[in-house]
Amino acid sequence: MDGPPAPLVGILMGSKSDWDTMRSAAETLERFGVPYESRVLSAHRTPDATVEYVRRAEERGFEVLIAGAGGAAHLAGIAAANTLLPVFGVPIESAALKGLDSLLSTVQMPRGVPVGTLAIGEAGATNAALLAVAVLAGKRPELREKLRAFRAEQAAKVLEQSVTR
Repeated sequence: MDGPPAPLVGILMGSKSDWDTMRSAAETLERFGVPYESRVLSAHRTPDATVEYVRRAEERGFEVLIAGAGGAAHLAGIAAANTLLPVFGVPIESAALKGLDSLLSTVQMPRGVPVGTLAIGEAGATNAALLAVAVLAGKRPELREKLRAFRAEQAAKVLEQSVTR
């Protein structure tokens, strides 16, 4: 008997409290039927475990990593430095600077270690998942059709709107 499908996307977050934001990525992947795994790993508090997880991601069948982190936000950077997989960074809104600190430390990666950086918060988490779906859809026609239908649905919602005076 087969078990659940192997995860294609890894969702990482620096602390459990980041799940409030990263849940949007998980829900988006679920909508498209993309198997994922979510883990709490910290670039600062669990660096060895984080590097080990990321280094094994490709051999485990992952094709994309999504990393959300607040504050110093080095999680996406440490992930990108330790894998050839695409890494999408989601800055988590922080109390001190409303996520601007997270955004800047995620987006300002040195040349040669790219992190695709999204918007701060839930919109960024959702869009990171949509980018992951787009990457996966390159080899999966059924996923490409789901993405096409999603985009058509988004367009229809806009076109249904009207403004009256």
